[in-house]
Amino acid sequence: MTMSDPIADMLTRIRNANTAKHDTVDIPSSRMKLAIADILLKEGYIKKYDIVEDGNFKTIRIELKYGKDKNEKIISGIKRISKPGLRVYANKEDMPRVLGGLGVAIVSTNRGVITDKEARELGVGGEVLAFVW
Repeated sequence: MTMSDPIADMLTRIRNANTAKHDTVDIPSSRMKLAIADILLKEGYIKKYDIVEDGNFKTIRIELKYGKDKNEKIISGIKRISKPGLRVYANKEDMPRVLGGLGVAIVSTNRGVITDKEARELGVGGEVLAFVW
């Protein structure tokens, strides 16, 4: 059975693993998910990610990041914005700010998958995929 929203599945797996205080989480791989994982790594929400090959399937193994102890979470919230049933787009003037700039919005543009801050600098709009704070 095919999945209708693989990005929401990725974000839910990360949210659940973070809540359960796991060290790593495995996610089926795709180019879009790799781009999202790269943004999470650049913004400091995760430690690292690797691509693990298991037979014919590629999996992204994300190592989650915590504070001094595991009760101090780095990712306090992660939310899917644009869904298959209701796509959400923003132009360069209406680019959302997450928690007044404390969080990050992940945006799919014609320049690739980038953060809201980068989209403002480049002057491009696109599909708002997710908020992370």
